[in-house]
Amino acid sequence: MQMRKAALIGIFLSILLISFVGSAAAQEEISESDQNKTLVILGCALAISIAGVSSAIGLALAGSSAIAVTAEKPDLFGKCLVLQVLPMTQSVYGLLTAILLMMGAGLLGGGETTLVPLQGMGAVWIGLAVGITGISAINQGMVASSSISAVGRNPDVAARGIIFTVMPETIAIFGLLVGILLMTGLGLL
Repeated sequence: MQMRKAALIGIFLSILLISFVGSAAAQEEISESDQNKTLVILGCALAISIAGVSSAIGLALAGSSAIAVTAEKPDLFGKCLVLQVLPMTQSVYGLLTAILLMMGAGLLGGGETTLVPLQGMGAVWIGLAVGITGISAINQGMVASSSISAVGRNPDVAARGIIFTVMPETIAIFGLLVGILLMTGLGLL
């Protein structure tokens, strides 16, 4: 419950930040392209920060179970490690999204790119979509924790535990796919 509150607070703060950046950009004399690049940076930050924090929570949930199991059965370390690391993938999706957005905006590679407002705001929404779907890492951590506990009782269920643990990640994969398709449609890729 506290993790969901933390995630909602993070989303709320992100929305406040979007509003602040928009009003600050309107007050200063900066080019429209620079304003749009600022929005791309915000989209990158949303993607990696929301997905990254969610992955960290998921890793902590699974890790606490893995520590308990391996304390009693050190030979199960490898199986527990595989299950424990799975919630990290959502942060990889956030990182990939941020890198692709930066490349599309010309922030990586040194190319001069002029962005239109639709691309700038699109980057914010893409980052938010990938970040929010990355919250599935928390639920994945819960499933991983249960799977690790089950492996502690019966090591033969490790493969089934991996399958169950991977299922919540499907939501994050959908978010990444939509983000990539939107980047392509907006001309950022």
